[in-house]
Amino acid sequence: MDPSGLPSFTERLDASEHANLQLALDALLSSQDGWSLLGLPAELHHFGGFSLASILGGRFHGPSEPCAPEFVRVPVDVDRTHPCLRLGVYLLSFDEAPLVVLVGFSEGHGPRPGLLLDVVAAEPDDAAAFVARIRELMHEHNVFRGKVLSFGFTEWGGFGISFHSLPAIRRDSVVLPEADLDAIERHTIGVSRNAGALLAAGRHLKRGLLLYGPPGTGKTLSVMYLCGQLPGRTTLLLSGPGAGALGQAAAIARSLQPSMVVLEDVDLVAMERTMPGMGTNPLLFQLLNEMDGLSDDADVVFVLTTNRVDLLEPALAARPGRIDQAVEVGLPDGDCRARLLDLYLRDTDFDGGDLTGLVDATEGVTASFVKELVRRAVLVAALERGREPDDSSPPVTVAHLDSALDDLLHHSAPILRSSLGVNPGATDGADHAVVEPGGWFAYAPNTGQTFPG
Repeated sequence: MDPSGLPSFTERLDASEHANLQLALDALLSSQDGWSLLGLPAELHHFGGFSLASILGGRFHGPSEPCAPEFVRVPVDVDRTHPCLRLGVYLLSFDEAPLVVLVGFSEGHGPRPGLLLDVVAAEPDDAAAFVARIRELMHEHNVFRGKVLSFGFTEWGGFGISFHSLPAIRRDSVVLPEADLDAIERHTIGVSRNAGALLAAGRHLKRGLLLYGPPGTGKTLSVMYLCGQLPGRTTLLLSGPGAGALGQAAAIARSLQPSMVVLEDVDLVAMERTMPGMGTNPLLFQLLNEMDGLSDDADVVFVLTTNRVDLLEPALAARPGRIDQAVEVGLPDGDCRARLLDLYLRDTDFDGGDLTGLVDATEGVTASFVKELVRRAVLVAALERGREPDDSSPPVTVAHLDSALDDLLHHSAPILRSSLGVNPGATDGADHAVVEPGGWFAYAPNTGQTFPG
């Protein structure tokens, strides 16, 4: 029949769906014979009047002669890509109805950026049924399912998605008070493992967890640990400028359950509404709406972290159903500091000396401070070894740790000491000063004595 008057069915998709669309088409065509593919020149993307209907109707007079199809390799996982059609036309049948299907992908420039699916059929219902089936196959073969994803700006100003492979974090590497770690696990891992029992009792699965505390205390490490303990869960990481992709991340989370949305430094987008400029903050209202809009059986976890819990909007932090559990990830106590030293010394050739004095001396510091302390102690030991460097770990002693602590407190820039969680000053007459609940005190590593600062 004459195609010039046939209606076209057009779907515009997000550019991030390119691989999902191609995999859906590949799956559909894998069981068919007699289909064909014609490539079209990529420069057609720059013509405003270009469409499948305009070509078939004879209204387009640009360079639309068929050519060899061009494919681009699109990431589908860490270090994995899939070839995806850039611009071309499939001639195929669906439920015995002949179809003409145009696929076009353009980076964020030109009159038609993004991903286009254009279908022409003798009957509009046939085109609509085909698009519906493609949508089903895109969901079935979705490359984001079960992956760890983050969002960042593309060179054209839109949001792009990146895949990540997070290191496996053992439970004993998350050095928190046992009660705090139990609370984090119970609200995330525990709910996931008992989802059936909760649903049978008519209880909801959606939940919000807030981790708050000073910088460097282990909030991000706790999130990485949770990712490893929830295999197969689609995890979406939002931080910095990527927080602007909240809507896109929430849509993926709803579609690919079970899922987890991690929003770091949530105070940057969810400050109290009475603060200057926050009363009309669109991201705050979007976050509240996304958390409210989940159905009760949605297995979606929102994990929010902040260094400034005092700045958070009460409608977020103080309302059950949005934040159901808040855990303070504070400065490590004596037991945690001892465990941190053992953890970071585990891969060194430590001589097994008594660390009691060092544990006492680091009262009031963060976990990141202890990690940096051990790194510097290894460096001190390597420099002391006095021979050509090699790849072996030098023996580390308590004296090396004391020297590294003295270097951190006396010779580091104040901003570094502050960022690592330690008092930037020092007390006269002592080797270095550290904080103690109720005040400052000084510690002399040569004697192991402490006295008020």
